[in-house]
Amino acid sequence: MKWMSVLAGVLVLVGVGFAGEEEGWTSLFDGKSLDGWKASEKVESFSVRDGMICLESGRSHLYYDGDVGKHNFKNFELKLDVMTKPGANSGVYFHTEFQPTNWPGKGFECQVNNTHSDPKKTGSLYNIKNVMNTSPAKDDVWWNYHIIVKGMQVTIKVNGETVTDYTFPDDARRKPSSGTICLQAHDPKSKVYYKNIQIKPLPD
Repeated sequence: MKWMSVLAGVLVLVGVGFAGEEEGWTSLFDGKSLDGWKASEKVESFSVRDGMICLESGRSHLYYDGDVGKHNFKNFELKLDVMTKPGANSGVYFHTEFQPTNWPGKGFECQVNNTHSDPKKTGSLYNIKNVMNTSPAKDDVWWNYHIIVKGMQVTIKVNGETVTDYTFPDDARRKPSSGTICLQAHDPKSKVYYKNIQIKPLPD
């Protein structure tokens, strides 16, 4: 009977593996290094510790530059676990592209800010549809960010709850297109941590 128990355990593990593959999620961060990521002007702003990407040393941007999707995503779901320290500011950009200096000129920012002085808080589609003054997330604890982009519609969820659901109008000056993912290190006082970064491409 012992061999039957072992076989049952193997089948369960195989089933779990297949289920994960069917869901279509792929990790963008190996938890050990910044392989597949490229920093802009201040490389020292980013490091890896205890399975997380640490943003701790001033303004810079970390662009996904790896093989998944040839780092060019159009329609997708993105999930990240985030922890902010008090007073921190950051952001998750999508449909952007690498640039060596300055704030990204292409793409859109999903704000990460629970207690920074900027009144545009976590869950904002920055300067397009803002969550003002009160954040749906807290500092010093891990929370889940879920960003869904489908055509002209952007949905932003925090801990499973929809915070922003916005559809770009036909006459919008800027519209979603395609591009890579980017993490923002905002300023020297902003300490922010990311882990479990996964993406799921969606049909066009």
